[in-house]
Amino acid sequence: MEIEIIIDRFEGDKAVLNTTDNQTIIWPKNKLPNDVKESGVLFFNIQIDKNKEEQNKKLAKTILNEILNTENNDNKK
Repeated sequence: MEIEIIIDRFEGDKAVLNTTDNQTIIWPKNKLPNDVKESGVLFFNIQIDKNKEEQNKKLAKTILNEILNTENNDNKK
């Protein structure tokens, strides 16, 4: 999904962005390209990363297993 965004204005270190469906987003100015200006048009690409989701699940499971095994070993002492 791609969203078109217009830079409305800058307020200090923040940018006020407006989407084409009239939503307002406050975004850190330092997370935008250096050469952007007010009224500039940006495109945000939003997508699901299934591989990253699976990696996060595996990592969470590994950490949880380590915690549970550590707690079980501590209780045996």
